[in-house]
Amino acid sequence: MTTAKPPLTLYLAAPRGFCAGVDRAIKIVETALEKWGAPVYVRHEIVHNKYVVDGLKAKGAVFVEELEDCPDDRPVIFSAHGVPKSVPAEAAAREMIYVDATCPLVSKVHIEAQRHAENGLQMIMIGHRGHPETIGTMGQLPPGDVVLVETVEDVATVEVRDPERIAYVTQTTLSIDDTAGIVAALQARFPAIVGPHKEDICYATTNRQHAVKAIAPKVQAMLVVGAPNSSNSKRLVEVAARNGCAYSMLVQRAGDIDWRAIEGVRAIGLTAGASAPETLVNEVIDALKARHDVTVEMVETAVEHVEFKIPRVLREPA
Repeated sequence: MTTAKPPLTLYLAAPRGFCAGVDRAIKIVETALEKWGAPVYVRHEIVHNKYVVDGLKAKGAVFVEELEDCPDDRPVIFSAHGVPKSVPAEAAAREMIYVDATCPLVSKVHIEAQRHAENGLQMIMIGHRGHPETIGTMGQLPPGDVVLVETVEDVATVEVRDPERIAYVTQTTLSIDDTAGIVAALQARFPAIVGPHKEDICYATTNRQHAVKAIAPKVQAMLVVGAPNSSNSKRLVEVAARNGCAYSMLVQRAGDIDWRAIEGVRAIGLTAGASAPETLVNEVIDALKARHDVTVEMVETAVEHVEFKIPRVLREPA
């Protein structure tokens, strides 16, 4: 006699998973391999997801941390997070074939920083120290021209050349609520500070956080599919916890689920960071169905139609 599986309502976030910038970056690597053959080198993880990176490695991509690890005679691709100006400059000096897979929304922030600098404004960047996107954005300007703040507390001690001549930009994958608090603190301390024409936090980050906010009060636990070095995925875990969800967990794959922690849960939320493929979401759903009688409810808070083209160099004949 089989024991009936306990019932579970699964609230599935929409949108979730791949954003247009991640999808474009992966296609860039795949198209480069088709055009030039293996190996193609990639500086830094193209996106922060081990499953994706391993899949591209199997096709012939070689991932390195620095340009000095690449030979001159093979193509190199710069990750979706963006790179300092010095990186393409070095590649050009070495006469390398290189393709920039920087997300266009990150490139927008780079352009904003450059324009503010040209207008004589010192930049303050809201971001996470050491994150490749932050390193890339700060590297658009000479050393010392960009000051980093990570928290509201940092705002109180940040030193600028002229409080009347400053502007701010942000990392695209931050918590909407945290960033709003930091911006408010900057505006209170520096009333003349200039902000971006349009919010720097990208549409995908915003949409995924809104979906989690809608689900969090309905569930006892939230699973976020994503990598531990993925900023936008970690923010989803935090957003769930702050919006009424008692337990929120980041998992790379179904095998990472702590089943003891969610024992007895009858309503669970599921989403995925912008660099997590849908196949890993389905893997988690299958794992839940193996243990529960699952009823799936979709929670859709936005519909995304954004698409970015791959660079022209990859669309031209070899």
